[in-house]
Amino acid sequence: MTTDHLDRWNAHEASAEAMIPIIGRLYRDKGVTILLHSRSLVNKSVISILRTHRFARQIDGEELSIEQTLPFLEALSALDLGPCKIDLGRLVMTYRTDARGLSIPEFTAATLLDITDGNKAESQGPRDVVLYGFGRIGRLVARLLIEKAGSGNGLNLRAVVVRKGGEGDLAKRASLLRRDSVHGQFDGTIKVDTGNNTITANGSVIEFIYSDDPATIDYTEFGIDEAILIDNTGRWRDRAGLAQHLRPGIAKVLLTAPGKGDVPNIVHGVNHRDLDSSERIVSCASCTTNAIVPPLKAMDDEFGIVRGHVETVHSFTNDQNLLDNFHKADRRGRSAPFNLVITETGAASAVAKAMPDFKAKITGNSIRVPTPDVSIAILNLQLERETTRAEVLEYLRQASLSGPLSRNLDYTAATDVVSSDFIGSRAASIVDANATIVDGDTAILYLWYDNEFGYSCQVVRTVQYISGIEYPTYPQIGHPAEATLTATP
Repeated sequence: MTTDHLDRWNAHEASAEAMIPIIGRLYRDKGVTILLHSRSLVNKSVISILRTHRFARQIDGEELSIEQTLPFLEALSALDLGPCKIDLGRLVMTYRTDARGLSIPEFTAATLLDITDGNKAESQGPRDVVLYGFGRIGRLVARLLIEKAGSGNGLNLRAVVVRKGGEGDLAKRASLLRRDSVHGQFDGTIKVDTGNNTITANGSVIEFIYSDDPATIDYTEFGIDEAILIDNTGRWRDRAGLAQHLRPGIAKVLLTAPGKGDVPNIVHGVNHRDLDSSERIVSCASCTTNAIVPPLKAMDDEFGIVRGHVETVHSFTNDQNLLDNFHKADRRGRSAPFNLVITETGAASAVAKAMPDFKAKITGNSIRVPTPDVSIAILNLQLERETTRAEVLEYLRQASLSGPLSRNLDYTAATDVVSSDFIGSRAASIVDANATIVDGDTAILYLWYDNEFGYSCQVVRTVQYISGIEYPTYPQIGHPAEATLTATP
């Protein structure tokens, strides 16, 4: 019996090993991103691919066999495809319900007829990206952009703008990119060229521009054109301040903090398709706003929300002091590693910007706690109708697996998860099924979120969208919004 299990595992490993070069060629040569139930398989290890297949148990209680998906991947490699995303899980599920008796290559070709040969999409990339600031979010966004640069037709991180930090500045910044106390080692190679002020990461040459004033930079001098600039300093949050970045070579500005005034606050998955393509200045709101808006949207669509309150238990940030010292805000001057610190959150008020049709009143507060990353939002909602815990959980589980929120909302039924288990999660938030409480018209949701990496993923998704290079996922399964190509900027 033991030998049978080991033989089966070895066979699974062999199939996963066979998948890796096919996935790589499709991505690099054609710009095709292979997914499995909304999770990318690009640049993944054998173990990661096998683990993603096991995730299928959340869908129908049965593990998706890698021997089932490999033939579909091989069929895809024979097609003339353009840039797109293809979900192997969806392909397998639709094939199981197809009654035409087609072979896997025949079915795959017929299902993807609208995006092959003369119908294939044209690449909208590459698109230059500039990071203004290189702190916690900036470096994680950099990692994500470098990770996605392999196809050559997506986002291209061209430059980082920082203030000179003193002797050895570039080497120290490269070291911070290479090693992270929370998120671990950079997955790849980094070379530093101090003579040219560049860092080369996995083949991407990144210019480091030293400046204290955004209004003094001409990005075209560095060969940068029509770029999207991501301001992760939070120094300017209104239109006038952020407009300083609209220099030669910069087409659009994206803020990684809540925007003020008339700056649109975008939560990918909820309102990104409502954005006017001519808008040049956009905010990605806050990590907490991104964590609570997708489940709020899902719950309001199905059950209706009368009112609610969100309490966030949030990891400490660089805005707080290591030891007691002066701080312009109340309480935040007290030592972050020593205390629970009650503070305000703007996430509740930001909901109205992301969901203007949402009429329920949402209040909120936050408690900063002595952990370096991963937070939890507790949503206490009064619903328009009574329901059951089973109904709410099944609905949220399905919302996390398919539909417009599947890239943003995740779900766990594990009984013993804790905050560190969600470090590196790419979802905006993860529903904790076992903590969920439902009583009549009251629902209390516990939502984990990696307030650094998960939020950075939301930022990159938004940049992909406003760049016109966020391609739909195929095959389509009853979600027409996914079939609409993004508007070019």
